[in-house]
Amino acid sequence: MEQPEIRRRRDDDVKACVEALATVHEADRYPARWPADPAGWLTPDGLLEAWVAVDGTDVLGHVALTRTDRVMAADAGHPPDELASVSRLFATASARRRGVASALLATATTAATAIGLRLVLEVEDGGGAAVALYERAGWRHAGSRPGDWRTADGRTALLHTYVAPAGATR
Repeated sequence: MEQPEIRRRRDDDVKACVEALATVHEADRYPARWPADPAGWLTPDGLLEAWVAVDGTDVLGHVALTRTDRVMAADAGHPPDELASVSRLFATASARRRGVASALLATATTAATAIGLRLVLEVEDGGGAAVALYERAGWRHAGSRPGDWRTADGRTALLHTYVAPAGATR
């Protein structure tokens, strides 16, 4: 099976991204709570850039690069202006085991490195597949803290902060 194309997200991709996200939410409960404005959720405050994995006209995955808030920066042990955050990373069920999430993560990491920023991210405790992806890529667990929201099963979210390896490009 051919690898999908990874490219910068365009405005006309957002509708297909929302449709892909809906399938991920249905399968994996990500995001834990469906946003009132899913297009807005995919375009968070502090957005630096976003990419999509596409196969023809089908969006198979998405990742965004955002500015890092002070809380996550403190967890990571770096000043916020030295960091960028991986956000809104997902791959549809049909894209799993094809390296789509890894390719999107590598794209975001390469872009951050090119502008002199180190990547961090947060993952909820229930995201075992995501944690495995980050750890396989050499990301380091930097800390954990309770979130300010509840998961689908009603528990307080437990957020884990991960830091990309220095100079990482994948």
